[in-house]
Amino acid sequence: MLEIISFTLGPASTNAYLIADSESRQAVVVDPAWDGGLIATEAVRHGWTISQVWVTHAHFDHIGGLAQLSESLGRSNLTVALHAADLPLWNAGGGGALFGFQIDPGPAPDLDLAATRSLSLGGLQFEVRHTPGHTPGLCIFYCRAENVLFSGDLIFKGSVGRTDLPGGDWETLLASIRAQVFSLPDGTRILSGHGPETTVGDEKAYNPFTDV
Repeated sequence: MLEIISFTLGPASTNAYLIADSESRQAVVVDPAWDGGLIATEAVRHGWTISQVWVTHAHFDHIGGLAQLSESLGRSNLTVALHAADLPLWNAGGGGALFGFQIDPGPAPDLDLAATRSLSLGGLQFEVRHTPGHTPGLCIFYCRAENVLFSGDLIFKGSVGRTDLPGGDWETLLASIRAQVFSLPDGTRILSGHGPETTVGDEKAYNPFTDV
C-alpha cells in the first residue's frame, strides 16, 4: 500500500510529498521543496528509508530542500531523478535569482527521466509521463495501482501551471494536460505542486483553463 505525507513548504507554499511502500518501508520524496531536514525527520519517525528523490521539474521552489535533505540523511547514494531537458534550469539554481533566491540545488541528478518509462517504490510501479509546457522537462508520476498522480506544476485544482517563465509554452502545456492527464480515469487523485488535492474528473469538468 502507498502511504503519502504531504508538506507545504517554502516561500512559494510548494507541496512536497514523502511517499512510502508500507510493506518494504522504502520511501521517496517527490519535489523536496524546502526544509529538507523536516522531511527527513518525518521519514525517520515512521521508520521509512529514503533512497530516491523524484523531481517533477527544476524550479527552485521544488528543489530548494534537496541539499538539506541529503545532508540530514547522510546519504552519498541518494538517487535523484530529473528529466535532462531541465538540467540547464537545475544548473541555474532553479531560476531562483529571478525571485531573489539563491539556493544550493544539492546533489546532481543521476537518473534521467528522459530515458525512464517507470519508477519503482518497493512493490509499487509509477509511470513517468513527460509533460512539457511549464518547463521543457516537467514529468508527472502516475501509480495506476493506487489511482494517484503527482502532477507537479502541470495542473492544479481549478488552474494550470504558468507559462510566462523561460521554457514555458501555453499550447504545449495544454497538449500535455489533454494527452497525459485527461486520458487517465476520472477518479484518479491529482496531488499537485501547489494547492489542494483534486481529481481528473473534476478538472475535466470544472477547470476553466482547459478545453476538452
